[in-house]
Amino acid sequence: MKPLAPLSIELLDEATVAVLRGKTPAERLAIAFACNRTMRLRLAGHFKTRHPDWTPEQVQAEVARRMQGGAS
Repeated sequence: MKPLAPLSIELLDEATVAVLRGKTPAERLAIAFACNRTMRLRLAGHFKTRHPDWTPEQVQAEVARRMQGGAS
């Protein structure tokens, strides 16, 4: 895995921090899982559109590769 470039970490604004602090750990985890699922669905849709000949297994393999930092 490549190290992060300087200034590549996005900081949360204070309003977002305040909202997240008001959530329970379970609620914050649910938000993280929902974000992960949304990203996987968006990537799968992108790959299905760009590569209509790919099998569902190929699409899911590319989604997994991208989610693990394999963007190229």
